[in-house]
Amino acid sequence: MTSDSGWSARRAGWALVGLTISILLTGCGQREPAPSETLAEAMADSPLEHALKHLDPKYVCPMHPQIVRDDPGTCPICGMALVERFMDPQTGRHPEVTVAPAMQQTLGVRIGTVERGTLWRFIRTLGRVDYDETRLAHVHPRADGWIEALHVRAEGESVARGEDLADLYAPAILSAQIDFLLALEPQTRGGTQVAADQARNRLRVLDLPEEVIRDIERRREARHRVPVRAPLDGVITQLAARQGMYVEPATEMFTIADLSRVWVLVDIFEAQIDWLAPGQSAEIRVPARPGRVWEGRVDHLYPALDPTTRTLRARLVFDNPDLELKPNMFANVVIYGGPKRDVLMIPAEALIVTGERTTVVKALDEGRFQPVEVVPGLERGGQVEILSGLAEGDRIVLSGQFLIDSESNLQASFQRLSTDDDRGGSAGATGDHAGH
Repeated sequence: MTSDSGWSARRAGWALVGLTISILLTGCGQREPAPSETLAEAMADSPLEHALKHLDPKYVCPMHPQIVRDDPGTCPICGMALVERFMDPQTGRHPEVTVAPAMQQTLGVRIGTVERGTLWRFIRTLGRVDYDETRLAHVHPRADGWIEALHVRAEGESVARGEDLADLYAPAILSAQIDFLLALEPQTRGGTQVAADQARNRLRVLDLPEEVIRDIERRREARHRVPVRAPLDGVITQLAARQGMYVEPATEMFTIADLSRVWVLVDIFEAQIDWLAPGQSAEIRVPARPGRVWEGRVDHLYPALDPTTRTLRARLVFDNPDLELKPNMFANVVIYGGPKRDVLMIPAEALIVTGERTTVVKALDEGRFQPVEVVPGLERGGQVEILSGLAEGDRIVLSGQFLIDSESNLQASFQRLSTDDDRGGSAGATGDHAGH
């Protein structure tokens, strides 16, 4: 059998399955024979042949549902082959299906109502702990010189603000001290207050601590070694200085990180960006600290998406006073986007998602049902926002909707279907088709 004939056989088999479902649900519809068809000819048809005579197919593009044609062909936009979708020939909508109460109970059909309410937005993602770059300090000498004493020996050591890291001998700093001492001499020796202030400011520019400058002024004596001190509390994350090493202003001797506050970097999917804003609250948990929860906030959203992952990087800030959060730890992150109020919403279980469309089955009066296409929005806590397709107060099917939707698609031209619970026939069918 060729591939074409195999496809035709499978297609016919699917249609027959759909027809069988239709008969189980409803019996034959209230349709007159085709204009040129007699009752005898209709009775002679196989079930598949009879069903196909009453179908009114439309051909749509799977990627561009706005392209609808009466005949097979290809999409003028993307060139894909059009596929059949059966629609009501008069309204262009999905046809109604009638299911008797007894059959509804057998199928486990449950009915819900479209309501308005509040959905709480939150994002769960994975993040990575990093240094707060606003709390990093790089320590360089202000003049060429030699490290004559080193007070920290390894990376990871904790230091306090103002603590001596090293002692430096720098000829330029020694020369500046001598100029300062000369400016402090009485005017009889050429010193003036203006000159003294200028010399003092030069020592400040060379990063001499104030107490060292005051000690030089008090003692009237220059210091050959001057201290290099930590500008903040933190830990040594990079140590390039060594005892006796010659350094210059371009030399980064120490890098110090203040870990009392850290960043957590997360990647957010493109569809969730609209939920984010700086200042929103967030919390993290790390596998290394079971049971602990840290609360923080969204600090910054980066300006561009990653072109490969299609995600946006966000920066969260968390206080870390006990230093238990370590850079490069992984963290489970929850970002709270706040409430979205007065939204139209339904239970998420009511949605039929096929990839081409999203459908909900509406429950009409007298056991009638009709699939309608909807546009879903935010989904949280088992509830999903409906942007279009439904109205407040509409009754919808919460379970059993897949079989009803399948019946509606396959029997698109049937206008009214009914079921005879007593003898399994069509109680509502009249005319030449009664009893089919």
